[in-house]
Amino acid sequence: MNKNKKIVFDHIGEEIKDIVYNYIKAKSFTYSKGEKEAENYFLNYFARIPYFQRNKEFYGAYPILGDTFHRSVCWAMRKGTLDDTIVMIHHYDVVTIEDFKLLKPLAFSPDELEKELFKIKDTLQPEVQEDLESKGYLFGRGVCDMKGGGAIQMALLSYYTQVENFKGNIIVLGVPDEENLSAGMRSAVILLSELQDKYGLQYKLMINSEPHQRKDLKKGVFSLGSVGKLMPFIYVRGSLAHAGKVFEGFNPLNLMSSIVRKTELNMELSDTVGQEASPPPTWLYLRDDKVNYDVSMPLSVSGCFSILTLNQTPSAILEKVKHICEEAFEEILKEMNDSYEAFLNATKQPLHKLPWESKVVDFSNLYKEAYETHGELFEQEYKKEIKILYEKRKNNEMSLIACNFALVDFVYNFIDDLSPKVVYGLIPPYYPNVSNLFFDQLDDSIKMIAENLNDFTWKEFNQEYTKEYFYTGISDLSYTSISNAKQVTKALEDSMPFFGSLYDIPVTSIEKIAMPVINIGPWGKDFHKLTERVLKEDLYMRTPRIIKYAIDTILKEKYDNS
Repeated sequence: MNKNKKIVFDHIGEEIKDIVYNYIKAKSFTYSKGEKEAENYFLNYFARIPYFQRNKEFYGAYPILGDTFHRSVCWAMRKGTLDDTIVMIHHYDVVTIEDFKLLKPLAFSPDELEKELFKIKDTLQPEVQEDLESKGYLFGRGVCDMKGGGAIQMALLSYYTQVENFKGNIIVLGVPDEENLSAGMRSAVILLSELQDKYGLQYKLMINSEPHQRKDLKKGVFSLGSVGKLMPFIYVRGSLAHAGKVFEGFNPLNLMSSIVRKTELNMELSDTVGQEASPPPTWLYLRDDKVNYDVSMPLSVSGCFSILTLNQTPSAILEKVKHICEEAFEEILKEMNDSYEAFLNATKQPLHKLPWESKVVDFSNLYKEAYETHGELFEQEYKKEIKILYEKRKNNEMSLIACNFALVDFVYNFIDDLSPKVVYGLIPPYYPNVSNLFFDQLDDSIKMIAENLNDFTWKEFNQEYTKEYFYTGISDLSYTSISNAKQVTKALEDSMPFFGSLYDIPVTSIEKIAMPVINIGPWGKDFHKLTERVLKEDLYMRTPRIIKYAIDTILKEKYDNS
C-alpha cells in the first residue's frame, strides 16, 4: 500500500485486493517457520499507516510462550474515546500444497494459477469449470481459508483509523496455527485479557471472517458460534503370540477394528441443537507398534478420532467412548471364544474358554495403577519422561500424537498386569463449543445481529443470509467463552496426558474476556484443495460492507468519510 494513499470506502475493494495478493505470498504453512513471513507482512502493513506511525503502542507482536518457531500473535487497535470494543480475528496459516502437484509454484499466484487451471479445465469437476469460466472467483492457496477474510479486516481497520472522533475501539488479531493446535488463538486470549486491563476495554463482539459455505446457493450464512472438537485416543494392549498359535495370544488389531467400526460416523456421538447437528466422528490416526515385519501379532495398536460437539462436555463424551470400548471388548471376547470352541471341536480337544477378560480404563487410572505398584520411583521417572518428550516435541522431532502414545507405552513399563486392556483418553487440541445461545443476557443489537444484517444485505445487495448457531468448520472462535469451566478442566487433567505441560488452555482468561461472536466471511469453496477459491464479489465488495455495518451498529455510530 502506498503510504500516502487515502482509503475511500467505496474503493476499499482495491485495498483488499492489494492486501490479499501480497498476504498470500507469505508461504505460511501451519506449524512452520513460514508463519513468521505472514507475521512480518501484517506488521509491515500497519507500520505504513499514519495512525500507527503516530501511535506505535497500538500495534505489535505478542510472543507465544515457548513456541518452537518463535511465532507471535499480531495485533493492531484503533483506540477510541469510549470502552465498547469489537475484536476481529483471522488466522494466517495455510495448509500444505501437495495436491497442487506440478502447479505448486503457482499456488500463491492467483492470476497465473487461473490460467493453468483453464488448461486442465476438462479434468476438473463441473462446478469448478463453471466457476472458472465465470471469472467470478479468485483461486489460490489461502485466498479463501483465510487470508481473504484477513485482508478484509486489515483494510477495514485502516479505514477506521481515518475516522475522526472515533468513540469505540476496534482490534484486529492475526494468529498462526489455527490449522494445527490454535496456539495463536490460545495466546491471543491472554493478550486480549491484558489489553482489557490496560485500556479498560468492554468487549462487545468478536467477528471472525472464515469463508462460509452454502447449502442453498442463493443464501449466504452468518454463524453465531462454532463447534467444539475433542480427540479421544484409544490404546489397545494385546498379548503376543506366533501367528501359528493365534489362540495363545490376543491380537489388538481385532479389538481396535471393532472400536473403529463402532465409532466411525456414529451419529450417537454427534450432537444436535435445534435443527443443527455436528458431523459424526471420523478417525484421523491408526497404527500398530510394529517397526519391522515378523510373524507375531503386534503388541499394541493406537489411534485417535475427532468428535465435533455442539453442547456435549468432555466428560460426557468420554463416558460414551468408555461404553463403546467395553461393548466392543465383550463382543470380541465372545467371537474369539466361539471360534476357539469350533477349533477345539475340529481338533478333538477338551473344551475350555480363553483366559482373557474385558478391561477398559482411562489414562488417569492407568497412571494410578503404575503409581500404586512403584510409588515415588514411577512418579520421578514419569516427570523425567515428560521433560524428554517436551524437548522432542519442541525440537519438532516427534508429533504430539506420537509423544502421547510414547507416554502410554512408558507407563506400561511400570505395570505388572500385562493382560489385554483398552486405555482411552484425550489428545490435544480441545476446542470448546461456543454459541450466542449460551449467553443469558445479550444486548438487543447482538441478539438480533443476524436478522439486522440480513435486512441490510437484502436492501443493499438483494442477497439473503440465513443464520446458524454453530460454524461447523472448526474455528478459533471456540476460545471466546467456555461453559462448565471447572468440569472441563477436571476432565482434561484426568484424561489428557500432556494437559498443563505440552498443551494448555487459558481457561481463566477465556472466562474473563468472554464475548458473543459472529462469523461474517466471503463465500468460499473447496477449502484445503487445489481448487480453493473465493467469490470476488463477496471478497471485494459485499463482505467488507456487511462487517462495516455490523461494527457501526454495535458501536451505535455511523462512520462514513467516503
